[in-house]
Amino acid sequence: MAPHEIGALAPDSLEELDAYWQKPTQSRYIVSRRYDWVWFLLPPLLALLLGVLVSNSSRPYQRFQLWGDEVSWHKLLLGILIHAHLLAVVFRSHANTSVFEKFPLRFVLVPAALCAAMNLSLWIMVSCSVLATFWDVYHSGAQTFGFARIYDHKAGNDPRVGRSLDFWLNQLLYAGPILAGVTLMAHLQTFQEFEDLGDVFFLYVPSFVQSKQSYLAWAVVGGGTLFLAYYVLAYARLVAQGYRISPLKVFLVASTAAVSLYSWGFNTWGEAFLIMNVFHAVQYLGLVWAHEHKSIVAAFRLTGRKHGKPLALCLFLGVVTLYGYFVQVTSSEVRVIWSITTTVALMHFWYDGFIWSVRKGEI
Repeated sequence: MAPHEIGALAPDSLEELDAYWQKPTQSRYIVSRRYDWVWFLLPPLLALLLGVLVSNSSRPYQRFQLWGDEVSWHKLLLGILIHAHLLAVVFRSHANTSVFEKFPLRFVLVPAALCAAMNLSLWIMVSCSVLATFWDVYHSGAQTFGFARIYDHKAGNDPRVGRSLDFWLNQLLYAGPILAGVTLMAHLQTFQEFEDLGDVFFLYVPSFVQSKQSYLAWAVVGGGTLFLAYYVLAYARLVAQGYRISPLKVFLVASTAAVSLYSWGFNTWGEAFLIMNVFHAVQYLGLVWAHEHKSIVAAFRLTGRKHGKPLALCLFLGVVTLYGYFVQVTSSEVRVIWSITTTVALMHFWYDGFIWSVRKGEI
């Protein structure tokens, strides 16, 4: 969910979005109490628990042969989930006819052109791969921001109030522990792909950043502390002016911040990438189904049929899971496969950045 993304569960028509934000809300939940806790609120803490359990067991790391390659359940299942959630965006863009008809060039021409360009130029391929790594960080922080703003609206607040504060807070809480923590170099490893191009400049980026990380860490800690103090004071003033605190928003942001700090910052259990990617993907899949289930049922020609909705859910999860499995069992060294998966990733980030954007950027 990109920073300008409007409510994840807004109406199917973009023209209805302004009216959506003006109508009164009776429930403080996005979907329902049970759905929100299972798919949106608890996933960060449950993913942290999963990471702890996995780190204390050797079974997930046991290797076995699959289609001639040696893999582990840990890597296989995590990879499937990551790529499955990336593909799920097409059910928000292409499957939703009211959205697709408004942006046909963005949904057809742009990904085709990008994929072709990556196949023709290794420089474009590597640059897009590096871009995807860091766009993912930005995008992930924005997803929590989006949910937080919706909970604010559900509490009866003007969606324009505190928007910038929440956006920068969530970017700080997600990206800050990466910049100041032990997983920064793991994120910078993608620059090694420039070695195949004979490039020297970008190859030195990881070592240069590592030599300056102590300064970067102090800047993040110092600047972050000042911002948090400003954030609290700013919201205290808003409360005095009638702003209503949403306990669900506070829980979501605080729990996500704690998980991000422990995982990205310290990688205490060695499963930072598993923890952060699992809860992000689960939240997103829950979001897509909750908002797009009507479009998904229609896309599979199951509208009005008995058990059409559960069948559509199975097909939706089946399609994205098969794509994730395909990516994991196919060699990433194959140029065309690499370009397809990178295109899907970039389109996932980009599409979520404008599908629900509106003129006033309400959240």
